[in-house]
Amino acid sequence: METTLTTFTKAEWDRIPVVLQFSESLALTETYGFNGSQGITSLEGQRLVPRGRPSNTVFLFMHPTSTLQLLPMPAAMAEAGMHVLCAGSRYARNDSALIMEKVVYDLGAYIRHAREVLGYEKVVLVGWSGGGSLSLFYQAQAENPTITHTPAGDPYDLTAAKLSRADGVVFIAAHLSRAETLTEWLDPSVVNELDPDQRNREFDIYDPRCPNQAPFSADFVLAFREEQRARNRRITAWAQELLEKLRTRSDGEVERAFVTHRTMCDVRWLDPSIDPSGRKPDWCYMGNPRTVNVGPVGLARFSTLRSWLSQWSYDLSNAKGPANAARIHTTPVLQIENQADDAVPATHNPLIHAALATPDKEFVSLHGATHYYLGQPELLARCIDTVIDWSRRKGLLLD
Repeated sequence: METTLTTFTKAEWDRIPVVLQFSESLALTETYGFNGSQGITSLEGQRLVPRGRPSNTVFLFMHPTSTLQLLPMPAAMAEAGMHVLCAGSRYARNDSALIMEKVVYDLGAYIRHAREVLGYEKVVLVGWSGGGSLSLFYQAQAENPTITHTPAGDPYDLTAAKLSRADGVVFIAAHLSRAETLTEWLDPSVVNELDPDQRNREFDIYDPRCPNQAPFSADFVLAFREEQRARNRRITAWAQELLEKLRTRSDGEVERAFVTHRTMCDVRWLDPSIDPSGRKPDWCYMGNPRTVNVGPVGLARFSTLRSWLSQWSYDLSNAKGPANAARIHTTPVLQIENQADDAVPATHNPLIHAALATPDKEFVSLHGATHYYLGQPELLARCIDTVIDWSRRKGLLLD
């Protein structure tokens, strides 16, 4: 669909802290300090409220681990007169022990607060980047809750959580899921998780001595992808086995942290002919892929056994986007694909769109838009305008 840009006077707006606390009985604490260890879960967010512009609708951003209140998009939405809530999970800025099922519960707490305390009649989830699959996971469980345990087998009952359905979902610059995206970025050359210098040169595409160089053959790409999945499955099997050993040993150790090396390696970054889009070659959203592959902030660099199974396991994670999209039957969904996204592969949004069970779904592609819209004010404005137009047509934004 094509959207014509509307003009609006930029609103002045205020940042208002949002702090939620609730009691929760947890067998294991994964967060540092007071939060969690004393039976209290604390959540911190920010509401961006335009001055003199009341609204009965709030657009709620949430990412599993990032805090989004400083990104261009939420601020641009507030400038356009929309009420925005940027919600931080209990794992804000630290995903090393993150459990996706608990993040879903946190998101439900914000939606309940938005309706019951802040007085909003409509809540629209805005799933940007990693928040896209989270929004799908949440809405699937709100429509038809099924989960009673985490992938590690720990009780965590979302069927009893009384998750309130969002009124709509906006999926922007978002990937399939953390588990599926990580798997497409895992370095398949690693053959020893304890020594990342032991590598299979056949798949070590960042090594100039690798016999396979860009542009890559179709057969090599297939083999590369299979090796990536195999590595994910080896780590998953190891995590399951060690958890079972800890349970059997019963000596007080119930969890273990570990490092996953070299997690930012994708043939697409070196060969732009693979899943072509407007992205630039030899680049990923975190910079030079050769550098971030071994850097401290790559995906899943630090993890725990339980977090790996919930957040990163290709086969076991409950948060996989297409699977949850197929469980959403009644909610209107707007997808906005950034055609030059340097983080989200070109294949991801079409897969989500095809999987969505709801008949009320729309797909918009913004040609030339990058992941953060950095230096692209016109494209950011077009994105915001698309959200406003869709929200009004769906009766989600009445003012």
